[in-house]
Amino acid sequence: MKTIGYLFQLMLLLATVNVAAQEPYTPEGVKMLENKSFDNSDEARQEILDIYKDLRVTDVLDGMDLIGLQDIGLMHNDIRPLWRNVDDFSHRVLGFAVTVRYVPTDVRVGQNSFDNTDDAKTWKSEQYGRASDRGWVKSGKPGDVVVMDVNGVEETGNIGSNNSLGWAEAGFVGVITNGGARDTDEIIKTKGIPVYCRDAYSTRGIRPGRLIIESYNFPMNCGGVLVYPGDLVVADGDGVIVVPREHALQVGELAREVMEGDQKGRAKRYENLGIPLDETVKPYTEEK
Repeated sequence: MKTIGYLFQLMLLLATVNVAAQEPYTPEGVKMLENKSFDNSDEARQEILDIYKDLRVTDVLDGMDLIGLQDIGLMHNDIRPLWRNVDDFSHRVLGFAVTVRYVPTDVRVGQNSFDNTDDAKTWKSEQYGRASDRGWVKSGKPGDVVVMDVNGVEETGNIGSNNSLGWAEAGFVGVITNGGARDTDEIIKTKGIPVYCRDAYSTRGIRPGRLIIESYNFPMNCGGVLVYPGDLVVADGDGVIVVPREHALQVGELAREVMEGDQKGRAKRYENLGIPLDETVKPYTEEK
């Protein structure tokens, strides 16, 4: 019996040592969607931008229809411009997507979590580091548009009147999100960068304790659309549409045909109704 007892203790000891010696297990993740390859030279980008100059979302949508991509790329119509300027259309967006995906945080705080406000500020700074803009801002080029998926974290204003101006300084020409923004009075007042968000509403809380960045420059969802880094983004008062980069030139050429035909018809109606010609129709009249 003593021998059996010793054997049992030895087996238990070996089992304990074996467990302690095991390496921590990390599940191996797999990205099922790979990024697309394309010509991102300044010349290639400018060729696309020139074709899409002054095109409306509806023109682009019609062009997508003509190649069998009906409603593909058309974001839900609750993604709206936070501000509009119909005098110069400066709220319109045309550029190439830099995608950013946020997820809910795994760290929160409650009442009496800190001994003093200095500790709270230290924690806040650390958590801001987990939701920093620096990486994706550095990855962009002038003329890019940041497209965000906040994954249902609805009460976080990760877009503010300060950082959004910083994105404009870095060359970004628009912000598209399925969330919201904060400091909206100032964003609207300065009109420093067009912001399109869900129902054009305000999300007021700061990032720490609410969300963190999961990834950037990977395929992601915004407004019911699969957006790849580098896809073309077009936005105006009618909403937002995303054109797959590989179809951008063809769609743009077709959309321009649609737009030019429509504007010529509008110009004639302006003349018939005695409406002063504006910049939307002047290029399509004999009075150019």
